[in-house]
Amino acid sequence: MEDNIKKWDKYFLDVCNTVASNSKCLSRKIGVILVRDKSIISTGYNGAPSGVPHCDRRLAYDGNLRDLFVEKGKDHSFMRDWILDECPRYLLGAKSGEMRDICPSVHSEANAIVNAAKNGVCTEGTIMYMSCSIPCFECLKLIINAGIREIVVTGLNYYDNMSEFLLTNSTLKYRVYGEISK
Repeated sequence: MEDNIKKWDKYFLDVCNTVASNSKCLSRKIGVILVRDKSIISTGYNGAPSGVPHCDRRLAYDGNLRDLFVEKGKDHSFMRDWILDECPRYLLGAKSGEMRDICPSVHSEANAIVNAAKNGVCTEGTIMYMSCSIPCFECLKLIINAGIREIVVTGLNYYDNMSEFLLTNSTLKYRVYGEISK
């Protein structure tokens, strides 16, 4: 039984990594799939909403972001090229999770749930596989309310304190790839 779980987990993690490769995010590339009865029913990766410029080209469209670079006294000589190859938040000195208010990216977990909804697919009772650790609290709230019964993650590192609280006080199961559910 355990070998069978590890086999399916490897398959689903490989799919998550393939989905993640489509992300245009300059910070992190994360892929998520929703599975019911070993069949993939939805996928999601992190990135800007449909039709919104990705961060690599945002400077050409976003005067507020250009102004923020000037305001923070950051070198902006690269702006004449209008192309970024690093996350604007990191260029502005933010650490992971900081300055999220300037990030247009939708997390992969939310995108998988939205994609299921757009296609009329019920998420109740599914398993969400992801190519990351425990999700942020915003995504966990969506996951719990979407009726997803289990998340399978690459590690048990908490993104924030609220994530730990939500997991501890909900019925959502979680495990690391290759482990049997507790």
